[in-house]
Order: sequence, then structure tokens, then C-alpha cells
Amino acid sequence: MSFSQAVIAPWLLMLCGLVSFLLYGLALAQRPWRALLADTALQHRWLAATVAVLLMWQLRAQAVDWLSLHLMFTALLTLVFKAPLALTSILIVNLAAVITGRVDWPLLGVNLLVTGVIPALVTVLIWRLVDRRLPDNLMVFMFVCGFFGAALSTLVAGLAAVGLMALGASDAHALYQAMEYARFLPLLMPSEAFITGMLMTILLVYHPNWVATFNDHRYIDTQ
Repeated sequence: MSFSQAVIAPWLLMLCGLVSFLLYGLALAQRPWRALLADTALQHRWLAATVAVLLMWQLRAQAVDWLSLHLMFTALLTLVFKAPLALTSILIVNLAAVITGRVDWPLLGVNLLVTGVIPALVTVLIWRLVDRRLPDNLMVFMFVCGFFGAALSTLVAGLAAVGLMALGASDAHALYQAMEYARFLPLLMPSEAFITGMLMTILLVYHPNWVATFNDHRYIDTQ
């Protein structure tokens, strides 16, 4: 989901923009391009994934004039490429939406927050939990990170969008529509979880070395 029109107070748009660009700056400070420059195959996979997500974002339902419902794929990108490269992909996709006129440019910051920073952060936290606290089991990684992580990141991102509307909606009708939108979250969560989990399963079976957050020696060779 993402905002298509400015229905949030200007001060909140500016605040979201500052938070987003600060967190993106921290992600880019990790210098994710070093891994890309060192691995030609990784360049091809990352660019292909970014283009695929860009195309998939075109399949959206315009619930109301100011809100678009679509799958984010942020959790999948985060698990496969880790957060810095995943956020870079989401930045490119959001910039493309602004350039093509689908989204007003003042919404770039809030959309980066809702579709990039928040779901990526949730995914990283779940991955860290699995990595440090749960048994070294392929099925645990697959279901907790892939399926459950994608569903939870979608839920938190959706609730964040509703919370932003409750905090700074420009009019009461838009706030009412945001509350109604919350009812669609149970429909978006299984879709995001199923597609993310399915693609993660395929990658873990055929190309586990492509998943940057997955240690095949730890989860497969030691079984």
C-alpha cells in the first residue's frame, strides 16, 4: 500500500520525509554498492528483482483516490539482499512512481517510510530473532522469516499508514476512509505472506546461496 495524493498535513509529510531520508542515509552508509561492484551475478539478480517489483507495483487497486493497495515485496527483498539493498530497490520503485506522475512528489518520504523502512525493519527484527533465539532448522527459517515475517511486516506497515492518517489527516472524511482501509489488511497479509514464502521456498531449495540472510551450512549441512 502507498499514498497517491497528499491527504496528510504538511508538517507530518515533512517529518516523515526527514525520518525516511535519515534512515535511508544510515542504510546507504553501509555502502551496499560494494557488494554489487564485487559480484556481477548479484548485480543481475538485484536489478532483475528491482524491475520485477517495479512492474508488480503496477498491479494495484485504487481503493480511494489517495490510497493504492498493492503488494510491497519489501520483506522478500530484505531477506534476499539484506536491508540496505532492499531499501535501495524500494527507493528506485518509489522514485519511478513519482517520475511517472502516479504519486505526488511530497509523498515520497511518507511512502518510503510505509513501504520501505517499516516493513524492512520488522523483517530484520524477525530474522534476528530466528538467527539468535530459534533452532537452526530450515523449516523454522522458511516459515517464520518467509511467511510469518512477510505477513507481520504488511500488518505493521498498514497500521502505520492508518496511524499517520489518524495523526495528521487533512480532513475527517479521509480519516474515515483510512479506518475503513484497515479492514483490507487481513486480505493483504495472506497474499504477501504466500508469495514471499513461496518464492523464498523456491530460492532456498534451488539457490540457497542467493539468500543473503540464509546460511546454508548452518541450516542444511548440519542437519
